[in-house]
Amino acid sequence: MVTEERSQAQPVLRLSLLQIEPANRGIADSLAALDRAAAEAQSQQADILITPEMYLTGYNIGRKAVRAAAEPLTGPTLGAVARIAAERGLAIVVVFPELAGDEVFNTAAFITRDGDLLSSYRKTHLYGEVDEAQFSAGDALGEPFDYLGWRLAMAICFDIEFPEVARAHALAGVDAILTPTANMQPFTSVSTRLVPARAEENGVFVAYANFVGDESRFEYCGSSCVVGPDGEDIARAGTDAEVLAADLQHAELARVRGLSPYLSSLRTDLYPVRPETEEPMSAPTSKPVTAFGPDFPFAYDEWITHEAGLVRSRSRLMARRWQ
Repeated sequence: MVTEERSQAQPVLRLSLLQIEPANRGIADSLAALDRAAAEAQSQQADILITPEMYLTGYNIGRKAVRAAAEPLTGPTLGAVARIAAERGLAIVVVFPELAGDEVFNTAAFITRDGDLLSSYRKTHLYGEVDEAQFSAGDALGEPFDYLGWRLAMAICFDIEFPEVARAHALAGVDAILTPTANMQPFTSVSTRLVPARAEENGVFVAYANFVGDESRFEYCGSSCVVGPDGEDIARAGTDAEVLAADLQHAELARVRGLSPYLSSLRTDLYPVRPETEEPMSAPTSKPVTAFGPDFPFAYDEWITHEAGLVRSRSRLMARRWQ
């Protein structure tokens, strides 16, 4: 696990979420708009600015356009984002098409206020034909990382709709899950019901940054939000473009977890969870999970151990400074 300033614990972490229409004028214009948003986040005294899924290029732009825009993690586009982060003095979470060999991934990058790439994560749960046509799926959940005394992890859009993803991060000690998204109509319940549920059932903060406006046949539904570990909104946007600010209070984690001790009350004799497994297990194939079936405890045990193992087994964290 890579850490950044872990010894300098910060009791309050201020987030700014960029809710904006998808890019349609090219990466140069997206970078200019990002700098303006970073300036506004700087005025809000934010520590981290989170942008929507595929903010730099647009999300539903087609396989050919995605491949043409794809770059490696060390490419010039992330280098430009790193310069904005350093100039504005805040961390930026941005999602872009990552070129790795012959594959293109839907990748989130966490760039520190010093312009270093601290963590990257490839989306693991691809949604529908658009995702599947444009991207390869990542093979591991994002590894938790430390920043300003907070343990963070990243998820992308559809990922957060799976309870197992947030639970695996919570078991790994994560305080907040940062989630860029490109959520469209009619799926407004993701932001209003599922995101609060992921936060409350795991005692973690969840930040969810979405688009507004239209892109191809998609109508994005906004409602970007930051939800506390009690499942209550800290801040929520409507359907207009804005930079949404919210404070995460570290003391809230202990308070809420004491009142609703879901993680410490897990009945591992009924559904064993072994988060300290060092080696990842292969996903079960001969014993699929069947809800309430005779193989359920064993199959779920295999699955969650597989997920928790992957969280620890795959490190794609880097600390590279662009000049």
